[in-house]
Amino acid sequence: MKPEMERVLRSKEQARKNYNSLSRWYDLFTSSEKRFTDNGIQTLDVQPDEFVLEIGCGTGHALAELTDKSRNVFAIDLSEKMLKIARGRIHNQDAGLCQADGLFLPFQNQCFDNVFISFALELFDTPEIPIVLSEIYRVLKQEGKLGVVSLIKQDTIAIRVYEWFHRQMPTLVDCRPIYLGPAIKEKSFRVQKSTIKTMWGLPVSIVVAQK
Repeated sequence: MKPEMERVLRSKEQARKNYNSLSRWYDLFTSSEKRFTDNGIQTLDVQPDEFVLEIGCGTGHALAELTDKSRNVFAIDLSEKMLKIARGRIHNQDAGLCQADGLFLPFQNQCFDNVFISFALELFDTPEIPIVLSEIYRVLKQEGKLGVVSLIKQDTIAIRVYEWFHRQMPTLVDCRPIYLGPAIKEKSFRVQKSTIKTMWGLPVSIVVAQK
């Protein structure tokens, strides 16, 4: 039996306030994630006429890349200050940005060709991950693609140390490694591409799956 994933103990309101506070310096803290996110976008292979949703866009690094690839990009984030910075970063001012929770995507069924989520799925508590994936499945068109970049849980020293910090500082270190592959497959997605890379000794999975 696999060890259980750590739980996310902070509330959504605590998360919103924390990311509002961090928004000005967030890019400094997450600079090491950039190349993995870029790899995820490259693997997803968005086309110019496709409709794209990013969940948890943060300060807009991936969003800027996506709006350069497609004319039809939408994004959500829990933090209004993150969204403000993201809006100032993108070239396509027609992109639709809104404050929302990935548990309740404010979009109609089957309206996106692609959904992208990078270093954000692991911010949801364990019972919430299947709900987020169900919402993604709902808004994707038939044959639509999901691109995920995420820390994944393995039995390594680096993971155990990281999880210790997560337990000690659940608001600041609010993400934790997850079992990504099984979660995706349980929601009937078909994995097309999957690679594992390493960031500071932590395994990062880059997955593209199709509805």
